[in-house]
Order: sequence, then C-alpha cells, then structure tokens
Amino acid sequence: ATGSMEAAAGEKAGGGRNGHAEGPAAERGGGGRLKGCQGFLRRNALVLLTVSGVVAGVALGAAVRGAELGPAQVVYLAFPGELLLRMLRMVILPLVVCSLVSGAASLDTRSLGRLGGIAVAYFLGTTLLASGLAVALGFIVRPGSGASALNAPGLGLPGAVPTRKETVDSFLDLVRNLFPSNLIAAAFQTYTTDYKMLLRNTTSGNATWERVPVGTQIEGMNILGLVLFALVLGVALKKLGQEGEDLIRFFNSFNEATMVLVSWIMWYVPIGIMFLVGSKIVEMEDIVLLVTSLGKYIFASILGHFIHGGIILPLIYFAATRQNPYRFLLGLITPFATAFATCSSSATLPSMIKCIEENNGVDKRISRFILPIGATVNMDGAAIFQCMAAVFIAQLNNVDLNPGQIFTILVTATASSVGAAGVPAGGVLTIAIILEAIGLPTNDLSLILAVDWIVDRTTTVVNVEGDALGAGILNYLNEKANKEKEQELKEVNVEAVANSKSEGETSPLVTHKNQVSNASSPADPESKESVL
Repeated sequence: ATGSMEAAAGEKAGGGRNGHAEGPAAERGGGGRLKGCQGFLRRNALVLLTVSGVVAGVALGAAVRGAELGPAQVVYLAFPGELLLRMLRMVILPLVVCSLVSGAASLDTRSLGRLGGIAVAYFLGTTLLASGLAVALGFIVRPGSGASALNAPGLGLPGAVPTRKETVDSFLDLVRNLFPSNLIAAAFQTYTTDYKMLLRNTTSGNATWERVPVGTQIEGMNILGLVLFALVLGVALKKLGQEGEDLIRFFNSFNEATMVLVSWIMWYVPIGIMFLVGSKIVEMEDIVLLVTSLGKYIFASILGHFIHGGIILPLIYFAATRQNPYRFLLGLITPFATAFATCSSSATLPSMIKCIEENNGVDKRISRFILPIGATVNMDGAAIFQCMAAVFIAQLNNVDLNPGQIFTILVTATASSVGAAGVPAGGVLTIAIILEAIGLPTNDLSLILAVDWIVDRTTTVVNVEGDALGAGILNYLNEKANKEKEQELKEVNVEAVANSKSEGETSPLVTHKNQVSNASSPADPESKESVL
C-alpha cells in the first residue's frame, strides 16, 4: 500500500512537472504562430493592400454612383488616381533607357544575340497564337450575329473614329519611329502620317482632289525609338571596354536610383487604384444597355484573354522550364492589379521589374533587358482584342471572311500590335489598320471604343503576363547555359590534372620536362649529359 501511494505521488508530481513544462511550450507555439502571421503580413502587405484597393474602389464607385455627380466632381474624385498615373509615367523614360543600356552592356555579345533571338521567337509565337485563338473564338461564339440594339442612342462614341489611314503608311511610320530624328523629341513626341487634300488641274482642264500623306508629330513617347537606341548604345559601350565602364556605371547607378523611387511609389498604388476604379465606375452611363447589346463581344474577348493567359502561356512556361507557372505568377499580383487599374503596360513596367526580381528571383540583367522590350513589342492581349474586334465588325456587317482575309487579319494584327502604344486604348487605333487591310468600314469602331474601358483591363493584364513569363523562361535558359559552361570548365580542369600525372604524356613540353627531371637524378649521369 505504501509503495502504491508513493507511485501515485510520483505520478502526480511528474504530471505536475509535465504540466508546468507544457505551459511555456504552448506559449512558445502560440508566439511562433503569431510571429509567422506577422511575417506573412509584412512580406505580402503590398499585395494585400493592392487587392483591397481594387475592392474598395468598386465599393466606392457603387456608393458614389447614386449621388449623380457632375463631370467636375468626377474629375475631382479621380484626382488621386491621376497622381498615380503621372508618377508611374514619370519614371518610365529613365527606367527604360537606363535598364536597357545597363542590361545590354552587362551581357556579352554572344549571350545578347542568343537571348534576343529567343525573345523575338517567343514574342512572335505567342502573339500569333493569341491572334489565331481570337479568330477561332470569333467564329465559335459569333459575337456580331444578332446584335440588334447596337443602333440605340448612347452606345457609340460620336467623333471618336480615327481618320482612315493607309496600311502601308502605318508600317512605314513604325519603321520611322524606330529611328527618331531627335532623341529629345522622342521622349514626348511620336511620328505619324496625316493626310491633306491638294487640288490639281489636269491637262484636260478638270480639277481633281488628291490625298497626299504628310508627316506630323503627335504627343506621346516614342518608346520604340528609345528602346532601339538604348540597346545599341549598351552594345557600343560594351565594345569600348575600359573607356565605356564609367558611363556603364553611371547608367547602373541611375537605374538603381530609379528602382528606389519605384519602391516608394508602390506604396501609393493601393490608394491610386481605389480612386481610379471608383471614378471609372461612376463615369459609366448605361452599363445594362452595353452588356445586353455588346455582351457577346465582351464575353468572347475576356474568354480569349482567360484561355490565353490562364492556360496557353502557363503551358508554354511549363514546357520550357518544367516549373509550376502559377507559383511564378503568384508573386506578380501587385503588377497585375496595377495593369488592371491603369490599363497601361508602360505604367505597369516599374512595379513589374521590382516584383519579378524580388519575389521570383529573376536575374536583373534578364529582367531589365527583356521587360522594357516586352512592354513595347509584346502585345498578346492586344492581338486578341484586335482580331476579335475585326471578326465582330465583319459579322456585324454580314461579311463572310474568306481564308485570305483571315490570314491578313493574323499577320496584320501580329505586326500592328508591335506598334500599339502601351497606353489606355492604344490598340483601338491599330484596329483601323486591320479593317482597312481586309476592306471593312471603320465607322463601327465607335462601338469598340464604347466597351474598350472594360476589355482593355484584361487586355493589359495578359500583355504584362506574357512579358513576365517570357522573362522567366529566358532566366531559366540563361541559368541552364551558365551551369553547363561551369560543368565544362570543371571537366577540362580535371582532364588537365590527370594528363599532367600520366606516364604516356603526348605534349612535347611536358615530355621534355619529365626527361630533364628524370635525367637530373645522380643515379644516371650519362642520361643527364645526353639531355644537356
């Protein structure tokens, strides 16, 4: 009995000790979970704030919409969002020029040519795939058939249709903008062809009007010319060697300072996005009429963006890298939200460079080389939008597209998306080129402009997603090539060491050295004399 009482007392004491020991452990476990939550919130604060800004913007727009604000009040409501756009556009010029110069100068000429070739093939391939997908969806969904309420008042935007422009002049303007005559003017002006009518008297005495192309400068950054100049300048500085190192260091420092500015601007993004989205919802006039009349067109365009951005592009990334593409895209929620709110690939570029380097670990030389080029020439979402608009207008006018016209749409959309401005509604002007190429009227473009503010958001998200996945693929291929080079160097070193220790050495220099060392031994003086 005494033994059992002692055992029970011991168990009680042990239980007490265990209970005392479990208390601090439980406290430590709770504290660890709390610290983990705090660390997660600290790491993803910007993403959470940006998504909250979009949601708050929708709520703000829905709440203020009933107040029936006038145009002046809507402008005041959009003022914080306007500040965000102005700040992002402010850093585009130094970011594009400095990042491309430093990126081109940091890569050797062989790597630059290889990566550039892969990038061009990727951009052209994905844009052609996007164009083909849009045309196929257009024939399946048939967005232009049965659109009866399109002539209702308030749908079109009167006076918003661009002037008719020849297809040849559009492509010539693209080449002219690649070589700007004035670099300073290229920072804020773009060359475009306009037309004027000249009265000419013929020999028979009849007067005829002739449409003559005239070159003009319009407001807007000539990003194509700046990109080409920065790339060539970076290669030239690399060729200079030591003489160009000071200027390369200057552009590198300028680039890093610009990225610091971008990191500061990023904390204002949630506030700006909230007011941008809210003011756009307040501006909507009759959303019900738009959706009922152009709902099939809106649905077909957004479905094309979803299939291309959610399935085709991730599959291409997976096929090239054998890595999870959705984990890669998860680190880019902030630039995607910025693209959705601003509808501008160029304005999204600063946040995209920052997030793809910090969250996804892409090499700075790759991201700052490929992302500015991609923001200029890679427009997958715009190609879908333009091809869908062309098929929609053809069906609206009861025109059956033949295989030649379909091929013209694919080629023209792929080529004209390169010259599409990375600004809101930049792709609408290039639709006129496609319509002219296949002989369709441009009068119905006002309908496209009426819903452009909806479709342009998913268009921009797909554009920047294509750039980001392209940078991820190039980064993977570059790392793989570097590892192969290192492995080859190791194998060469191992072979050299093994050969130097082998008896049957074939190199005459090593043979003579071995003979001298063997002959110099005192045991064989005759051999020493003969060698000497």
